[in-house]
Amino acid sequence: MGWFPTQEPVMDKGRGSTFTTASRTDLLGKPKLAEGAEVGIALGLHNALRITYFDTRASGNFTNATDLQLWNQTYTAGTYLSTNYRLQNVKISFDYLTWPYPVESRRFRLKTLWQVQYTSIRTAFDAPNLPLFDSSGNPLVDASGNPLSYAATGSKWFVSPTFGLSATQYVTRHFRLEAEASGFAIPRHTTIWDADASANLRVGHFEVRAGAKAFHFKTSTNADFYMRNTIGAAFVGLRWYSE
Repeated sequence: MGWFPTQEPVMDKGRGSTFTTASRTDLLGKPKLAEGAEVGIALGLHNALRITYFDTRASGNFTNATDLQLWNQTYTAGTYLSTNYRLQNVKISFDYLTWPYPVESRRFRLKTLWQVQYTSIRTAFDAPNLPLFDSSGNPLVDASGNPLSYAATGSKWFVSPTFGLSATQYVTRHFRLEAEASGFAIPRHTTIWDADASANLRVGHFEVRAGAKAFHFKTSTNADFYMRNTIGAAFVGLRWYSE
């Protein structure tokens, strides 16, 4: 599966921060193609276990208008900064046929989704225009005598259950419309939800998919820093069935 989100994550300080400097930063740059994969195993005639993964990343540059505290670095106003991030998500989903039962010749199917999701985002910042060497070519050092660095990196991740519904309408035996949504939130902590809708055409063992997908996450706001993002875009995919 591949999809094409353009939205940018936001990083900010959380309730666990011990500093007063501002931290809110948009991680700039157009994300590259978000690549994904899915493996499904049938559990009975109509239920399934699915494992889904996607990955997206981007990099950009900006000049900060105010002082910023980003991870272990403080950047004074007017510093030219480079940014990059990588967002990953893994979802394990048990899709349980809820209605109708027995299915017989009915074309509509409703499933409940019982899931666990792992989400992580890693960010990095640097100030490429600030000097690392003095006029004699000697490396600049900090108060501890270590070579000076303006790089700051860090990551946040969380595991969360999610619950949702999936609806499928078989227009013909080989063409169906499908939509699903799931999510979970802990107030003042983490939030996650995702949704997609697609048209699916099967030919032999292969199925072509096209539609739209959205994904939202927020890491814990009780930490020193937290990140959030809502992305949405068109997607295309190709499935292969063993039978």
